[in-house]
Amino acid sequence: MIQKAKQWAITQHGEQKYGQHPYSFHLDAVAALANPFGELAEVVAYLHDVVEDTDITVEQVSAEFGELVASCVAILTDEPGKDRKERKAKTYQKMAMVTGEEELALIVKAADRLANVRACVQDNHERLLAVYKSEHPVFVKAVYRVGLCESLWDELNTILNSTD
Repeated sequence: MIQKAKQWAITQHGEQKYGQHPYSFHLDAVAALANPFGELAEVVAYLHDVVEDTDITVEQVSAEFGELVASCVAILTDEPGKDRKERKAKTYQKMAMVTGEEELALIVKAADRLANVRACVQDNHERLLAVYKSEHPVFVKAVYRVGLCESLWDELNTILNSTD
């Protein structure tokens, strides 16, 4: 199912770019971070942006990959808003309510954020890194769950706290 999700997501994202890289660069980075948390985490990692960034619907994800994967993708999809601050506030509010098996989405969200922060450091993208740093306290409050994916959080906190 991982290969199916990878190919499906790459096809759906088409010519989209992640900075100067093909979008698959980002998807592979998130999936690699999600890998230790199991096959479904990796599947969701490949699909995490497909509803937000393409014409694909949650229903189409459900038909292809099942309800749990689709539910996780829905959780990971930014809510509508007039700007980043409003979108993220609504999305983090949604994530704060997640419990049970859908916490799989929170593992992928932590992996996504870590992949983004690593890319900012690697590409010296200081402005976006500053945005992630400013959002971090609210992000942690919404997404962090004790014992869920501590290794991802440890690295994320280390990077964000060492770039002052």
